[in-house]
Amino acid sequence: MNHQNFLTLLDLTPETLRNLVLRAIELKNIRKTGTLHEPLKHKILAMVFEKSSTRTRMSFEAGMAQLGGHAIFLSPRDTQLGRGETIEDSARVLSRMAGVIMIRTFEHEKIERFAEFSQVPVINALTDLYHPCQLLADMQTYFEHRGDISDKTVVWIGDGNNMCHSYINAARQYGFTLNIACPEGYDPDADILQAAGSSAIIIRNPLDAARDADLVVTDVWASMGQEEEQTKREQAFASYQVNTSLMQAAASDALFMHCLPAHRGEEVAAEVIDGPQSVVWDEAENRLHAQKALLEYLLR
Repeated sequence: MNHQNFLTLLDLTPETLRNLVLRAIELKNIRKTGTLHEPLKHKILAMVFEKSSTRTRMSFEAGMAQLGGHAIFLSPRDTQLGRGETIEDSARVLSRMAGVIMIRTFEHEKIERFAEFSQVPVINALTDLYHPCQLLADMQTYFEHRGDISDKTVVWIGDGNNMCHSYINAARQYGFTLNIACPEGYDPDADILQAAGSSAIIIRNPLDAARDADLVVTDVWASMGQEEEQTKREQAFASYQVNTSLMQAAASDALFMHCLPAHRGEEVAAEVIDGPQSVVWDEAENRLHAQKALLEYLLR
């Protein structure tokens, strides 16, 4: 393999990840000035979606167009992958026609297998285990508002899910401390947590975990594919809502982030997500700029 994949944050060095944040900010400013910047002219991005999306599809498709390239959307109804073609064969074919492939799917091992047989870079646009593109946007957003996140304290409130796993990896790569507040039975993957060492710890009580935190992050209580667990999860996570009391436990200048979509009144109170400490709309926009920086890097 003579190309670079982006399946988790651990695929890139800390220096490269920090440079992507800085480049994303540059690309954001270039777009604001209206300057034409098309380094990926004639390049093709294949976007393979097995999970639905708003921000992921819009940001990748718009980003590729702004960089002068073209994006092709492929749902399970549009490909033989959805009709039983093997992952290996699909990877061999698509990578002969596209310059980079983005996949949003369920099992993480599926994207790993695809990447193994691809001749071009493969980007993880979300699996059940990780969501690294969202973390690029989150790190850019924090840097824009507060500067370097190194040596800061971040608190994750809620499920030990793919976003939590990516925050664990981000703590290792960007040099911050991550407090994870989750109810028993909803812990992050033990191996992922253990690999982070002292960078990430579980603190059951959400108020204790949030004490003096510089960044507060949460996600929905029931992710895609977990809808049948909604009632059970509402009971388990009832005391893990990010509300005014929790934000008051954090540092006075703490920011609030959520990858969206959000359920006001469940994982986050309306007064928090719509309040002055929330940067969720900048965070959502920055998916565009961070992924443009990533596409540039992988295709340079």
